[in-house]
Amino acid sequence: MPRRTNNPPTSRWQAYLERQRFRLSNSDALLVLSLLGAVTGLLAGLVIIGFRGLVEGMETLLLPGGQPENFEALPPLARLALAVTGAFLIGLYLRFLAGGDQRTGVAYVMERTAYHQGRLPLRNAVTQFVAGGAAIISGQSVGREGPSVHLGAAAGSQLGQLLAMPNNSMRTLVACGTAAAIGASFNTPLAGVAFAMEVVVMEYTIAGFLPVILAAVSATALTQAVYGADPAFTIPALQIRGLIEIPHVIVTGVVLGAVAAAFNRALTWSSHRLVDRSIVLRTTLGGLVVGVVALAVPEVMGVGYDTVAAALRGELGLGLLLAIVVAKLVATASVLGLGVPGGLIGPTLVIGAAAGGALGIVAAALTPAPIAGPAFYALIGMGAMMSASLRAPLAALTAMLELTANPNVILPGMLAIVAATVTTSEVFRTDSIFLAWLREKGLDPRRNPLLQAFSRLGIVRLMDRRLTVLPRRLERSALLEALDEEPRWLLLEETSERPVALVPVADVLSYLEENPREQEIDLLAIPAQRLQPAAVEIRASLREALEVLRRERAEALYVVQTNAPGRRRYYGVLTRRDIEREYFG
Repeated sequence: MPRRTNNPPTSRWQAYLERQRFRLSNSDALLVLSLLGAVTGLLAGLVIIGFRGLVEGMETLLLPGGQPENFEALPPLARLALAVTGAFLIGLYLRFLAGGDQRTGVAYVMERTAYHQGRLPLRNAVTQFVAGGAAIISGQSVGREGPSVHLGAAAGSQLGQLLAMPNNSMRTLVACGTAAAIGASFNTPLAGVAFAMEVVVMEYTIAGFLPVILAAVSATALTQAVYGADPAFTIPALQIRGLIEIPHVIVTGVVLGAVAAAFNRALTWSSHRLVDRSIVLRTTLGGLVVGVVALAVPEVMGVGYDTVAAALRGELGLGLLLAIVVAKLVATASVLGLGVPGGLIGPTLVIGAAAGGALGIVAAALTPAPIAGPAFYALIGMGAMMSASLRAPLAALTAMLELTANPNVILPGMLAIVAATVTTSEVFRTDSIFLAWLREKGLDPRRNPLLQAFSRLGIVRLMDRRLTVLPRRLERSALLEALDEEPRWLLLEETSERPVALVPVADVLSYLEENPREQEIDLLAIPAQRLQPAAVEIRASLREALEVLRRERAEALYVVQTNAPGRRRYYGVLTRRDIEREYFG
């Protein structure tokens, strides 16, 4: 007997969910996707509040005066012991408790988004939460945004997997979680949106943009209810005093571009050291470097936002600022390259603020007329360093604006960001550190723009639902009954119920007309076109469909939903010709 391919769901709720999944696969459910973005933002916000609460609570217990990030008040040997012990314990966790895949951070989120349909495993997120929190608490020279991005993206991914969303929409939820995490961590919703679209998914689309905005807003509103709405850094209204400062702004950008290139290359170099050794040895050595550097420059420990605030207030001298630049670069490159999970945006802001402040002091000494001063150049340096290191100019500019609530930074900030990014990319030929790490694995999400575009589209968009599944041998009456449903394609099964061929109904009708007396039909024996089929899940994107066609050397795909081993629901057919006709003319 023929198998109905589109059996109605057993309940109204299931029918509603199926309709929404089809719409999402067609990129035709902006309202639903926006609501899911808002829910993702709330989930990510809760996770970030928990992560931030853990870090700040433990720092309050461990550090003098009960002040988070007060590592400078620790005795020198205590700083060394804390960094080494923390890194050693992180290595033990990664070695014995984290499981086989220990990868975390922004680069990992980018890889899973581009090559694994945005599916982020829960276990890796737990590893990021525990090990990333331990890294910050023990004073490693890392930021909290890398763990935050991973945790927020995982929240969106887990929601999508729970709802069995199509894979093209999973990428949007990962972007929503990313934006929500940045917004919730730093009270910077606009920077979160820019970072998600510019760095993680590397594209701007209306269908993806609106849900990401809602996610960032909902997460930021939630964390503001807990931590308040004040910007991260409270500073006077700084601005340049005239066109005479434009050359100083450009020089600041160029110098920060060179520093960013050195930082990225140092990170790449250290990540290649001791790769064949135990993760425990590597993380402990990274912690040792941090501890030794902190003996002389304690400002390298932790996220370092207290150091950024001091630089923005103009409280640090030239010698200390230069020492922080070198020490933070060495410590961060060592500890991250040797495997301690943490973020690198925070360190780029510290390095940028210190380098910019130092350049501001030099500029003030060399310029006869009054200029804005070192605090303003520290602010400019933050954005220039972040943009050049991550290749994220818009995210850097919006972060500068939101972190300080200073609109006067926009014009000079844009100029410094352009100078820094061009210097890094064109003079030193250095790319984003995240993309550099991915290319070392033979991956580059930007390599094929067409495939990237196909990742945004579900197969439902092109699927032909006029399909009936039949056994290869059946009575003429049963075949005619199946043809009464007016299918376009017949998917033929052997006795093992594994489809072996896809036959056009037109060829079968021609045979029946020419052989009116034949009562038992072997659909694999009659003269007809037969396409070699392969299975693809209904949630797949067009990119996945092309990969299945190539991998299986198939001529067509039958679209299924696998509910359990051996239990499939058939939805339709997608041929290579359908794809070529739609997108290649």
